[in-house]
Amino acid sequence: MTSRTAITRIANRVRTAVRPLVTVTPPPQHVRMDRDVEVPMRDGTILRVNVFQPESAGQYPVLMSAHPYGKDNLPKPRGRGRGFRPPFQARLIPQSEPYTISAWTSWEAPDPGFWVPRGYVLVNADLRGWGRSDGVGTLLSEQEADDYHDLIEWAGDQPWSNGRVGLSGVSYLALSQWGAAATRPSRLAAICPWEGFTDAYRDLMRPGGVREDGFVVMWARGLRRQRRSPVPIRAEQKRRPLLDDWWRERLQPLEEVEVPALVCGSFSDHNLHSGGSVRGFERIGSRQKWLYTHRGPKWSTYYGRAASDFQARFFDHFLRDDDTGIDRQPPVRLEVREDATTVVDVRGEDDWPLSRTEWRRVPLAGRSDRIVFDTRSGSARFPHRFDEDTEITGPMALRIHLRLDGADDMAVFAGVRKRRAGRVVGFEGSYGFTLALVTCGWLKVSHRAIDVERSLPWAPFHPHTRAVPLRPGDVASLDIGLLPSATLFRAGEELEVIVQGRWFFPFNPLVGQFPARYERSPRARCTVLCGGEHDSSLLVPVVPGT
Repeated sequence: MTSRTAITRIANRVRTAVRPLVTVTPPPQHVRMDRDVEVPMRDGTILRVNVFQPESAGQYPVLMSAHPYGKDNLPKPRGRGRGFRPPFQARLIPQSEPYTISAWTSWEAPDPGFWVPRGYVLVNADLRGWGRSDGVGTLLSEQEADDYHDLIEWAGDQPWSNGRVGLSGVSYLALSQWGAAATRPSRLAAICPWEGFTDAYRDLMRPGGVREDGFVVMWARGLRRQRRSPVPIRAEQKRRPLLDDWWRERLQPLEEVEVPALVCGSFSDHNLHSGGSVRGFERIGSRQKWLYTHRGPKWSTYYGRAASDFQARFFDHFLRDDDTGIDRQPPVRLEVREDATTVVDVRGEDDWPLSRTEWRRVPLAGRSDRIVFDTRSGSARFPHRFDEDTEITGPMALRIHLRLDGADDMAVFAGVRKRRAGRVVGFEGSYGFTLALVTCGWLKVSHRAIDVERSLPWAPFHPHTRAVPLRPGDVASLDIGLLPSATLFRAGEELEVIVQGRWFFPFNPLVGQFPARYERSPRARCTVLCGGEHDSSLLVPVVPGT
């Protein structure tokens, strides 16, 4: 990062912290809010929900969200008619594009100001043990799914309901949908999990076996503030380096999901939700399902006009039988960018990954057949120049051969960067970071074992059930899956493969990608071997005809 770029980024970061790009409007008119409505669960525990409904009596479709963040955590009034304060998270994790919510919108939940005037009842629930609900809460558990099931059935039976319930929400409000839908409530008509991972181990806590030490720490601290539900998520993450039964119990039962689903799988949340969201779309048992991709900021997109209209078409069709054309919409809404702000194409596709993909293996070619670097400070870089405009859409896979001197293990961070006229081209990434790579992947050398039967050429499957350190002098062959993206490379631009032993960006909130942080590799010398018997290469998904 040049000094000028750093100064500009610091200035923008300070500006968005002081004045986030979010506008909070007054509560919607002609909407009634019933706070802390009590809903009994099958075991007698009382959960509490807020219900937003039109003033006019009637039976309406229901849109619901449920989460541990507090349904009453709403934007606070500034006082003296000066509007409302934006959510604290909007200051901590800035958005690069403006968005608007009403003052009755709790964190990452659907906005009553949008949905109720459209003729919906909106229900926002505190999960067991969180907010104002009774009991002791757990995360991603069967109990949580059963409670959500009971909430859905309750909502479908209320006098203001037409008997159909849909689910919507971002992040944890998406995670909770997978388990609930898998229980198959009779009143559930459709779900919209908007960026929600499906495998806590692989998608967030230990991607590639590499421990995440940033967001998870911040998340765990936030959860500890509510003393009734002391979830030791950080402690469990630290003491469980391998994928064991504790992790398996938190896997989402995707194949059991059968209701119509609109899944958002962004290309801008690689550190958190991107991989699991796309996997959710691929694996759910729903016969009617759509994948909405984008590479914009998370909340600006969810509450923005294009995504809101798409969600409305989806729910209007499945919750009240409107002919919105969604049933004739191609299953994949694909957005392709050439940099953080330039969208070059938005189009419908019939499948994911695209069936017409030309999978090309690009050899890693350096100045010699081996590149040596320090695991704490160095890297190996391999450029590939495009002679013509080329769209790269889909997941990638990196195969590398390496040797370690001075250690028997390391965390390998693999990335693909775009360069234009020698300058780095940034993209929207997790946590509001706008200088992100095209894509990335992680793998501990000791976790390199592959389950061949569960692997695809572009998606190597690592069981993570045992660690095999590297013996002195041995060469390890690693296959590393890189997360999905959709990027246009112009003629003359470069795709640069980067391999190193640390995360790509600093933790500093002003110039780095706060709060992304990962465990450090032991100090050692890493030698990447290329050419001859060592077929180090990148598998690239090229879309023909671009």
